[in-house]
Amino acid sequence: MLKFLTIIITIMLISTAEMISQSTEIEFREFDLENGLHVILHKDNTNPIVSVDIWYHVGAKDEDPGRTGFAHLFEHMMFQGSANVGKTEHFNYIQNAGGTVNGTTNQDRTNYFETAPSNQLELLLWLESDRMSTLQVTQENFDNQREVVKEEKRQRYDNVPYGSRWGEMMKRLFKGQTYEWIPIGSMEDLNSADLNYAQEFYRKYYSPDNAVVVVSGDIDYDIAEVLVKKYFSALKPANTIKKKYPEVIFNQGEVRDVIYDNVQLPAVYIGYKIPGTTDKDIQALEMLSMILGDGRSSRIYKDIVYDKKTAKSAGSFIWDNEVGGMFVVYATGFKNTNTDSLINDITQIVNSVCSEQVNDIELEKVKNSIENDYINRMQTILGKADMLANYWTFHKNTGLINTSINDYLAVTKEDIINAAIKYLNTNNRVVLTYLPGSEKKIN
Repeated sequence: MLKFLTIIITIMLISTAEMISQSTEIEFREFDLENGLHVILHKDNTNPIVSVDIWYHVGAKDEDPGRTGFAHLFEHMMFQGSANVGKTEHFNYIQNAGGTVNGTTNQDRTNYFETAPSNQLELLLWLESDRMSTLQVTQENFDNQREVVKEEKRQRYDNVPYGSRWGEMMKRLFKGQTYEWIPIGSMEDLNSADLNYAQEFYRKYYSPDNAVVVVSGDIDYDIAEVLVKKYFSALKPANTIKKKYPEVIFNQGEVRDVIYDNVQLPAVYIGYKIPGTTDKDIQALEMLSMILGDGRSSRIYKDIVYDKKTAKSAGSFIWDNEVGGMFVVYATGFKNTNTDSLINDITQIVNSVCSEQVNDIELEKVKNSIENDYINRMQTILGKADMLANYWTFHKNTGLINTSINDYLAVTKEDIINAAIKYLNTNNRVVLTYLPGSEKKIN
């Protein structure tokens, strides 16, 4: 009887997996306009709402040395008015229509997204096309938003515990290479920024041939296509020749540094250099980061937080960018924690993956977690829009939204171990120790 029930449960699980696979198959239509704009349409009539998500393929890595922070500054500038929309009126239009709006910037792209009732689609497209072509890059707007960004830097980075950690990490890990700085930029560069450079930055990168527009939600494909063409077809391309980004250089030798900061507890941040987001090893590295430091049952947390009690928190994750990224392991200690011992303990745990097998339970756990995250992201129209834009921008393959999960599920224990051996060695890392104090030692 027990065997019979086991067979029934197994069949039910297989059927459920098949149902999930079928329900998450994303249908979309895509095309290019003559000016180079890539357009992706996805119909989901479940709710009467629509999202417009536009990605510009420009981020912090496209900035010049001495001009850091411009990509993020332009995220703010894009809400300062255009030929037919007054300053801050972009927000008012969306909110009065019952919608939400925001934007984000990272190393590789800047995106702007709105969600509103589906009968407001034309409004959303008009707003985005107007600022793509006629943004008011004036001295007044530029100076105003520069001060806003400087205040954001103070609040989110300069005046919070460990706020400098990612900037300090990337400065050392990618010294002289792409990703040497984070999107917020430096205060010195923001202070010295000039309007002419800002206007040129806008002309070069905020153009239809450097963007993808995703319309996702309660739409009719034919009507949505007509509206996109109505508002974007006449916009002129910039024909900008993008930078050639140098390849990431691995295994340049370990760098260790101590930073004294206004913190109460010591902390350790270890960054290993990894390849770009399209590399075949990325899936294995992401799963490795989950095995090592995702949650309280992970190897690092269990060892140094539960068993040895030398840290109050710990974890790991990957920061994957287009050209190259970092595999981060971190731990916050107690006041009496010996940080050298903590670093040695973490190193031993990381090295254990290279010499020991990843067990079946660990592998199953991370694959289940990735599947769950994938399904959750597919539950909202904006989540699907973001995934569609991501796969086009970095992979030029929108269909990966329906197949990328298979790449994760196909990862083997051997793939994970090989990735660990290849990238997680002491010759390929930066180790930062944060200690309480005012003196800051920087190599």
